[in-house]
Amino acid sequence: MAGIYRSTRYVLQNAFGSRSLPGAVRFYSQKPDPAPLINVDVDSKTGVATVTMNSPPVNTLNTPFLNEMGGVIKELEKNKTRGLILTSSSNSVFSAGLDIMEMYKAPRDQMAVFWTTLQNTWLSLYRTGIPTVAAINGHAPAGGCLLALSCEYRVMVGPKFTIGLNETQLGIVAPPWFLICMREAVGPRQTELALTSGKMFTATEALNIGLVDQLVSNKEEALAEAHKFIARFAKIPPLARKLTKEFTRQEGIKYMEEKMLDDLETFVDVASSPSAQKGMEMYLEALKKKST
Repeated sequence: MAGIYRSTRYVLQNAFGSRSLPGAVRFYSQKPDPAPLINVDVDSKTGVATVTMNSPPVNTLNTPFLNEMGGVIKELEKNKTRGLILTSSSNSVFSAGLDIMEMYKAPRDQMAVFWTTLQNTWLSLYRTGIPTVAAINGHAPAGGCLLALSCEYRVMVGPKFTIGLNETQLGIVAPPWFLICMREAVGPRQTELALTSGKMFTATEALNIGLVDQLVSNKEEALAEAHKFIARFAKIPPLARKLTKEFTRQEGIKYMEEKMLDDLETFVDVASSPSAQKGMEMYLEALKKKST
C-alpha cells in the first residue's frame, strides 16, 4: 500500500502543484465505454475463469481498460477462482499494447494516472495466487507481450502471429519490470538482444527461445491446453502454491513495491520528451498511411 500511496501523491502534486491538496480530489478520467471491455466466463465444473479482452479493435491498454482488468482480478481472487485464462475476442490481435493516445501530447498528470493504473493492474496479475495462462490468439506487441509474460504459462496460436517488447522502435524505453518479466522467460542475453532492437518474434521463434511454452493451430486448442495446465494444480494446496509463486517472482514484486514512484517519474519524463513524442507521432502517421 505504501507504494500505491506514494504514486498517488505524485499524481496529485503534478495535477495541483505543491499547495495543499483539496479534500475532494478529481482525477483525470475518460468517458466510460458503456459496453464491457472484458468478458468473464467461469466454468461451473472446474472453477476456471476465461477472461476475454473485448475492447475492439485491438484491445489497447488505456486507463478504463486497465481499471476494469484490475477489478476483474480482484473479484476472481475474492471468489477463490481455480484458474484464470487470459485471451482475446479478436481473431488477429491479443492486445496491441499501451494506448499511445494516453501519452501522445498528453498532460503529465494524465500520463501519471495512466501509468499508475498500469503499474497496479500489472502487479495484481503478476502476483495473483490464481494459476494464470495466456491463450495468445493474435499479435501481442509491447504491452500485449507484457500481459502474456505476466501469466505463468503461455500458449500461442501459430504460425502467423508475432510477440515481443518493441518499445524502442517507438523511441520509448521498456521499464525494468517489463525487462524482468522477459528475462524470467528467456534469460538475460536474449532479453538484451530483444529489447535493444525492439524485436518482434514469430510464434516459432518465440517457442524456440522460451517466450511461449506451446504452439497450437487455433484458439480452441489454446484454451484446451490452458485448462490442462491449470488442472496440474488441482491437488496442490493453494497457499503453498501462492507463496512459492511469490518467492519465484520476488524480484519483480519487490521492484514495484519499492520503486513504484521512481518508475512513474521516469516514465513521465521519458514519455514527454521531444524524442519520444516524435517517435509516437511517426508511428501514428504510419498507421494512418496503412489505413488509407
